[in-house]
Amino acid sequence: MMKKTNLLYAIFLLAFGISYAQQDPQFTQYMYNMSVVNPGYATDDLGVINFGGIYRTQWVGAVGAPTTASVFIHAPLTENLETGLNIVKDELGENVLNETTVSADLAYIVNLNNSSKLSLGFKAGVNFFDTNFNGFQLNDDETSSDPAFQNMNETFFNLGAGAFYFTDKYYLGLSVPNFLPNKHLKEASGVNAIGIDELHFILTGGYVFNLSDNVKFKPAFMAKMVSNSPLSADLTANFLFNEKFEIGVAHRFDDSFSGLVNYRINEKLRIGYAYDHTINNLGQFNSGSHEIIVIFDLDTFGIRGYDKSPRFF
Repeated sequence: MMKKTNLLYAIFLLAFGISYAQQDPQFTQYMYNMSVVNPGYATDDLGVINFGGIYRTQWVGAVGAPTTASVFIHAPLTENLETGLNIVKDELGENVLNETTVSADLAYIVNLNNSSKLSLGFKAGVNFFDTNFNGFQLNDDETSSDPAFQNMNETFFNLGAGAFYFTDKYYLGLSVPNFLPNKHLKEASGVNAIGIDELHFILTGGYVFNLSDNVKFKPAFMAKMVSNSPLSADLTANFLFNEKFEIGVAHRFDDSFSGLVNYRINEKLRIGYAYDHTINNLGQFNSGSHEIIVIFDLDTFGIRGYDKSPRFF
């Protein structure tokens, strides 16, 4: 059996990689919090303030498995301007690695015709990165002296941009959440740095098919392209019933199969849950991943209709 300390070491290498670029935090229910990946995301819901949170515990049962939490708020300012704020906290192990990102978005919306719009957005933020390898063991006999595993406490700045094209039936988005790569763990003693942020190119899309008056089919996809990392692609197929209850399945290639469900409790509140079954090399060491999302819509004008926002594509 793999020792606990060695399993934590393996998770750290798989999550951040010595020879691969670090991947940004991922969410199975990304389509309900699009602003975290694309600052150009727009809802076309003037007067509606959207806020909420999402929590993900990954690879449950594995020693030192990562957890990710995000809180967000998004609101149109005028017919052509939208703004948002996102806070994302990533944690690996028991305070072994903590990373918190705070970012603000501003998007400008262009009316292309009566049915389609293009939103161009920019993101600015700050990243707080902290590692603590005190007592971290690579084997049963000694604490790690590997120079790649150093205690750090640093702050970095982020700048990103994105484009978001949408109608009342479908959307397409392309974004780079951060243009400023940072070496989180610097090169030391001839050992290549690990945890290097590379440019993430993220492509998203979704469509709504009206199968009947009460049933809608809503496929969506997200592809992440990162230098020195394999392509990450998600495919999701959701069914919406009576504008309230939604259920679906998803597949992240070479990583997991997922089930998703969410329910609109009322016009202001929606909750959702996703479960991922791991199919990669860590599958034998964990019982899957769990994710919960809560979304509030505050309609300050009292005019919002159901399913108007691309958020629910």
